[in-house]
Amino acid sequence: MTFTALAGIVALVSGASRGVGRGIARELGAAGATVYVTGRSTSRGGTASTAGRGETIEETAALVTAQGGHGIAVACDHTDDGQLAALFAQVQAEQGRLDLLVNNAWGGYEGHDDTFTAPFWEQPLARWEGMFGAGVRAAMLTSRYAARLMIAQQHGLIINTLAWDRGLYLGNAFYDVAKAAMGRMAFAMAHDLRAYGVTALALAPGFVRTETVLAVLHTDEHHWQAVPELARSESPAYIGRAVVALAGDPEVMRYTGATLMTGDLAQSYGFSDADGRQPPPFRIDAGAAA
Repeated sequence: MTFTALAGIVALVSGASRGVGRGIARELGAAGATVYVTGRSTSRGGTASTAGRGETIEETAALVTAQGGHGIAVACDHTDDGQLAALFAQVQAEQGRLDLLVNNAWGGYEGHDDTFTAPFWEQPLARWEGMFGAGVRAAMLTSRYAARLMIAQQHGLIINTLAWDRGLYLGNAFYDVAKAAMGRMAFAMAHDLRAYGVTALALAPGFVRTETVLAVLHTDEHHWQAVPELARSESPAYIGRAVVALAGDPEVMRYTGATLMTGDLAQSYGFSDADGRQPPPFRIDAGAAA
């Protein structure tokens, strides 16, 4: 299909210095949108990039602009209400509107990698606190600010990214509960926002070839086909194209409150991944968890 051009659309993507967030921001840029790229990884410091690979909000904003959109990098810790207030004051002052929010910022991955598959009673509480603080709570705080702008203009779209496969267990109790909360949050927000013409939904990609995944498997985006573990993987562009399709759909309200999968949307909207494939909806029993 031919996507509705997003020129004139103002979007905000949190946690967009790398991975899924960067993929979404780039595809929005390719569709012509103005994209506020937020996160803690900046060229001036903050959360350090990995192995000197770049991965900063400034780098992502430049990629958005190079794709044909307008990328604006704003350093923001989405757990900090003061920083969020300043971010949305900037959006209001510079644009006077916000059409799309993608809640993608997350936490809880810092350290403790050897315990990820341990039972819940052996999990470090720092993981719980990171996932709920920098993930679930941050998404709700950010959505509160976004909703006020969207209600005033009587339209808008809020998307929570998450890992999901038909309610199946995700392999870690803290992770499973936190990701489920992101879907339920979208459902609850949709209930409150429907009367104002604002849509809220959750969107689940499959097994994404993020920079970290590629580095762990000692490959890159040009050679991943040689790695058997990545056979059913998706590039970050795939979920980005799903977001573009949803943002350009004048009847997107039909999805409000739902949890959607990138593979299903690819089939219904007719888009493909960056390499021309159309990976099917993610299934836990077919590969690694997202």
